[in-house]
Formats: sequence, C-alpha cells, structure tokens
Amino acid sequence: MRYLPLTDEDRRAMLEAIGARSVDELFRDVPAEARIDAPFDLPLHKGEIEVARLFEGFAARNVAAGSVPFFVGAGAYRHHVPASVDHLIQRSEFLTAYTPYQPEIAQGTLHYLFEFQTMIARLTGLEVANASMYDGSTATAEAVAMAARLTRRDRTVLAGDLHPHYREVIETTARYQDDEILSLPMTAGPEAFIAAIDESVSAVVVQTPSVFGTPVDLRPIAEAAHARGALLIAVVTEIVSLGLLESPGAMGADIVTGEAQGLGVGLNFGGPYLGIFAARSKFLRQMPGRLVGETVDADGRPGYVLTLSTREQHIRREKATSNICTNSGLCCLAFTIHLELLGEAGFTRLARLNHEAAIELADRLSSVSSVSLATPTFFNEFTLRLPRPAAGVVEALAGRGVLGGVAAGRLYPGVREAENLLIVAVTETCTQDDMDAFKAALEAVLTEGSA
Repeated sequence: MRYLPLTDEDRRAMLEAIGARSVDELFRDVPAEARIDAPFDLPLHKGEIEVARLFEGFAARNVAAGSVPFFVGAGAYRHHVPASVDHLIQRSEFLTAYTPYQPEIAQGTLHYLFEFQTMIARLTGLEVANASMYDGSTATAEAVAMAARLTRRDRTVLAGDLHPHYREVIETTARYQDDEILSLPMTAGPEAFIAAIDESVSAVVVQTPSVFGTPVDLRPIAEAAHARGALLIAVVTEIVSLGLLESPGAMGADIVTGEAQGLGVGLNFGGPYLGIFAARSKFLRQMPGRLVGETVDADGRPGYVLTLSTREQHIRREKATSNICTNSGLCCLAFTIHLELLGEAGFTRLARLNHEAAIELADRLSSVSSVSLATPTFFNEFTLRLPRPAAGVVEALAGRGVLGGVAAGRLYPGVREAENLLIVAVTETCTQDDMDAFKAALEAVLTEGSA
C-alpha cells in the first residue's frame, strides 16, 4: 500500500528496538479465540461503484426504528426529537465547538452547559451536577470510584436488576482500581440487597426504574446504606421517567447517574450517548468531569467559568479524581434545547403520555393466551412472561415486521429465570396501529410455536 512507507528492514529495526521477534508478539495479550486468523469473507477487489452497491446492500438489511412498530428499550429509548433541535445544533458555532481549554472565551458554550447542569440537578433532586459524562455506564463506574474515595472503603454492592451492561462496565473499571464488586443475582429481592450492606461497603448501586421497568422505592435502601456509612448511587436510564416519578435525591440518593440520550439525541444505531452525574453539594470536590459555575465580571455582568477543573485532570493523572476530562457537549446542547422546548409542564405531560401508552399496551399483550405481566408496576417499560424463550419470539416478531422488545436472556445469558422474559418499552412514538400490529404478531408467533 502506498500509504505504508515502511520497508521490511524498517519493521525489523523497530521490532528489534522494542525486543519483539514479530508483529504477532505485540498482540499476545489478546486471547487467541478473539483473533482473526483468516481474511474476511469479502471480495478482494472491486471498483468504487461495486463497493458502494455492496455496502448499500449491507445497510438495507438493517431495520431502522422508525420504519416498523418499535418497542425496544432496555437503556436506549426512541422519543420524538423536534426538528428544531437538529436545526439549532447544526449551527456552525455549536457544531464545531469542542470542550474549551480557554473556557472563558466561549461564554455561549459555558452558558448552555450551566443550563444543562441546572436541569439535571432539578430532575435528579440533588444540589449539583456536572457538564455531562460520556454515557450512563461510565458515569456509574465513576460514581463507584468516587464513593470509594469519600468513604475510604473498597466494596460496592450492585442490585440484581441493575442493567447488566452497566454492571460489566463497573466490574471492569473496579478491577483496575482494586475495588471489590458484589453483584447480586437477578432474582435477589430488596431484602437480600439490604442484607448485603455492612460496614465494609462504600456504596450500593440501584437502578430505578429497574432494567425490567419497575420503579424502586429508594428510601429503605438509603436508610440501610446510611446507617452503615455507605452511599446510595441511583441509576436512571430513562430520563423521561423523572417527569412523573419522585426524584432519587428526594428519596435519599447521594449520587445519581444515568443516561439522557432519550431527549434530543435519538438512537442512531447505537450512539452517541449522554451520561448524567449529580451529587450532594458536600461531595462537590470529588465529582468527576467538568463543572461550569456562574459568576460576574469586573463590570458586574453575569458570566460563566469552568470551575474545579484542576490541572491534575490533564497532566498528573495519578492524582486526578477522574481521567474523563471532556464532556458530551453537542449531546448536552441537544438535550438542553429539547427540554427547553418542552418546559416543565410539557416534560410532565410527555412522561404521562409514555406511562398511559405503556399501561394500554401491557393490558393488551397480557390478555394474549399464555402471556402474563411480570412487572405489575412500571413507568413506560414493562416485562412480559412468555410461554417459551423470548429470544426466539423476538426473532419471529422481527420477521413479521415488529421490533417487539428485548429478550431478558440476552442481558442475563445462562440465567434460566430470564429466558422467557420479554422487556417491552413504549414511548409517545407508538401509535394505536403499532400496538395492534404487536398484539396480532405476538398471537400469531405464539400460536405457531404451540402448533
């Protein structure tokens, strides 16, 4: 390739300098089963037109969320994003902006980040929020590390119905920080969760609504944690739920993390996402990421500054509270514009529409023969118990043009109790026709399976 100017002699010299016998040795830490030992099953040579057609064919195999009845959630949600959101964020002064390293020059950027922080603080019921994280799972892992610093303990308890992807990120991060993670099984109830809290625990992590859609009363958990000197980290993956449910901060949470993708951002086949992070004001100096503060200039006019962003975040990383030094600025802006357009009354109404639609669909689907509702209380996401494994049902529904939810067995592989559970999400984008199509397709699929 003309873009790789190094000769074989150059490569030998570099390998010799670092003490490696071959390029393959550089990949010895990658497990053998994860390596590709043969070329991809693709044509070796094609012209530009042929390549374009080939990849257009690949793309056509995807089923976009807006093209069929769509009921998939489990941490990423399809809400209607007003066209004005995309129009405004594509203005050049926003689209080209990056996290400011001379922040006071970018007063407009700092202003909307300050507004974002204010919104997140009000939604979560806590005093202070940062200017966003990359996504909900890494925000939660940062919260676990922060709790360990605050309590000087190194053991964290994770609820069994915390989203498994969040759990995996926490466990991966903790492994390199010498923290111990106790992940309770999926079937563990609130009593088992509270019983696991002792004086060695730095924090407990609980999701509300849970991965199965059930809102959680955090008060007894907060009381048990605080009685033993531990912190309560509440995770919210469906930001719209905070328009109807009591805030985690009001129920005793010390730190709230989660995902704000549902407002302003959209699904986009898997990203980007927008992590939120809020905490009580007494924990301010241990918060990760960036914070924007409001002040006045020499003439008394309002102004904004990037505050509490220490040099250790950038150059002395072993002393940093976090090595996440940036924020999801464009996604923050999209969220902020979307929520500003809704206003408080509109946001509450949106949450109510989601809940009412979920109730209606849950009633319809649970009336199907051999189907029962596994989550009697929920916001806009509920779990059905099917007469056979949900993974096969989801595939069969997709074949009938309905994306009918997430099989819990995908999130909890090997857990027998999860195999027949189907997690269904309903938002304001779901129509009566969508619900009719889902019920009809589910009846047909289950009838075929029992024949």
